[in-house]
Amino acid sequence: MQGKVWKFGDNIDTDLIIAARYLNTSEPSELAKYVMEDADPEFVAKMSVGDIIVAGENFGCGSSREHAPIALKSAGVSAVIAPTFARIFYRNAFNMGLPIFELEESAEIDEGDTVKVDMEKGEVINISQAKTYKFTPIPDFMQELVDAGGLIEFAKKEIADKANSK
Repeated sequence: MQGKVWKFGDNIDTDLIIAARYLNTSEPSELAKYVMEDADPEFVAKMSVGDIIVAGENFGCGSSREHAPIALKSAGVSAVIAPTFARIFYRNAFNMGLPIFELEESAEIDEGDTVKVDMEKGEVINISQAKTYKFTPIPDFMQELVDAGGLIEFAKKEIADKANSK
């Protein structure tokens, strides 16, 4: 995955990712319209599908709502890179199929940079700055969830594979 970087600070909570006032729906395309609105009202209009959010510490803190990673993924954010993630958001992101990467040096990446994530090598490559960083490895099972598109799609595939092997 490769995209333009959008920067956010520390402690971006789930209410900044998708405000509670929009939680009267769980329709991904509807949630996508309002992602990051309270942090940057123009975010959805400025970003392009495939862009990447780079944030500070504790991204996704706050409530445990699954709407936050759903909204990010549905808006076209291809990944989130931060030094740390709130644990519930971390798991929800993988369950929803949103790739996230723990990278201590994320502060070195500037808004507007173009970065590429090489999953096989475990690297974030800042093309704009010609720098390469190693991210914290993702457990194999979590990577399988992302590859499948999330936990539900993973489970559907597992059930279909078992049915086809009989």
